[in-house]
Amino acid sequence: MLTSKQLLDIETLQKECEAFDHIHLKLNWEMLRNRETDQLDFLHYENEELISFLGLYAFGSTVEVCGMVNPKERRKGHFTRLFQQGMATAKQKGFKRILLNAPASSTEAKAFLTKNGAIYGFSEHQMKWKEKQLDEVEGFTLRQASIADLDMRVRLSVEAFGLTKEDALAMESRIDGDEDTDMFMIDVNKETVGKIRVKRENGEAWIYGFSILPTHQGKGIGRKVLKRVVKEQSESGHSVHLEVETLNAHALGLYESIGFQVVHAQDYYTYD
Repeated sequence: MLTSKQLLDIETLQKECEAFDHIHLKLNWEMLRNRETDQLDFLHYENEELISFLGLYAFGSTVEVCGMVNPKERRKGHFTRLFQQGMATAKQKGFKRILLNAPASSTEAKAFLTKNGAIYGFSEHQMKWKEKQLDEVEGFTLRQASIADLDMRVRLSVEAFGLTKEDALAMESRIDGDEDTDMFMIDVNKETVGKIRVKRENGEAWIYGFSILPTHQGKGIGRKVLKRVVKEQSESGHSVHLEVETLNAHALGLYESIGFQVVHAQDYYTYD
């Protein structure tokens, strides 16, 4: 578990790096604030100042990695040491897949990852909704998920996102511990056909895990659900955000048609 001082130091360093490099770092703050162990975070201090940070984020058998180093302290080996410690820990814990995350516009991050043998895998857009008129929609019901929905939530993650059953179960169990998150099930004619999660923090509403069973895709359900969720979150005073893989042309087109615009991009590299 990270202390309040460590969390503040990480946030301060993040702001400094983002301002200096004109980038957006994806540090998964909802996970940082709810750590059950300190074995996934690596911090290097000098004179009580945080110089570099590396975080591991477990998603079932996959671990995502993101880090940063003070602009004034770069090229001194600080981050390399944390990276080596982090990779050793990831392998020790038995993760089957290691994904290294870097802002798409960061040439320094790309150079570091390539130098250390990482291979580019895919990119992800972070999108923000630009306010526009959305019509009222019907033909489905959104309801808060209950314990009885766990099997369907796992099934949706397996069928819509290609996760293993074990990874899907681990992710859904972690989500249930987040008090700032709403998990909604999507029902059509009293049959559950999908799910959508909304995480609210600091005036922002983030949409995650939006999925419809393959047998019910192509019927316009997803578009209707997204319109309602975006409309409700916007009317409650939140800016609305989501993430999508750049290769998912169908989803990208859907989001853009409703009013989402790309604001940041993240690259993911695989590491053995």
